[in-house]
Amino acid sequence: MKVGISTATLFGRLYNEDALPLLNEWNVTTAEVFLTSFSEYEPSFAQTLLHRKGAIEAYSVHVLNTQFEPQLYSDHPRVKADAFSWLEKTMRSAAILGAEHYTFHGPARIKRTYKEDIPRIGKLTQEIFGYCKKFGVTLCCENVEWAFVNRTGIFSELVKYCPSLSGVLDIKQARISGYDYRDYLSEMGSRISHVHVSDITDAGKMCLPGRGTFDFGELFSRLSDVGFDGPVLIENYAKDYKELKELKDSLEFLSDKAEKF
Repeated sequence: MKVGISTATLFGRLYNEDALPLLNEWNVTTAEVFLTSFSEYEPSFAQTLLHRKGAIEAYSVHVLNTQFEPQLYSDHPRVKADAFSWLEKTMRSAAILGAEHYTFHGPARIKRTYKEDIPRIGKLTQEIFGYCKKFGVTLCCENVEWAFVNRTGIFSELVKYCPSLSGVLDIKQARISGYDYRDYLSEMGSRISHVHVSDITDAGKMCLPGRGTFDFGELFSRLSDVGFDGPVLIENYAKDYKELKELKDSLEFLSDKAEKF
């Protein structure tokens, strides 16, 4: 089982073009590239990252969801077309980086007018999946408290309309949603592409892996039971630690745990 870091963990501390060389220095073998602005979706920026990432495998890309992902589901032709133009840039960038997976949130549950129409969203997700596949990228839907897959059962419904859909298991988002991560893990099963991990203290404060009480041994065991062999990526918020060395120590802690699986 591989262990790595999402550059989202360095968001607000280091730009991607500086974060990747640092992770390479730490001998991180795999990473998720968190693209966070419209300028970063440009293929020219991906070329910059390609030359700066060193030996790191860019396993997946992740975007700042609300910038265009919800609009992919719009009924307004011009809004949808513009959103797909940004998706195309992102997929071209992923292809340049060699990233074959796209961490996807989809519709955002941020307005009172939001209506949960699973058949409609499912069919549009299949359309988005097919579009990404043209660039050699697999759409991977993540469980997120404020996005479409905000509870167990939704992912299974999406798969009915998008049979090849992959999943991203996010431990912290499961906590925030109030659902046990084990239920998401069981539901996604062999479809899990990669995992986002963090830790939590006795007081309920999120922290880096190894600084809290979360049982990573159990997580790795359960992942192994469903045949998972993808990367487990640290994805914390920058406020969860003070010094960069803490992140490196956390990576080493997680790597030691993963060696047994």
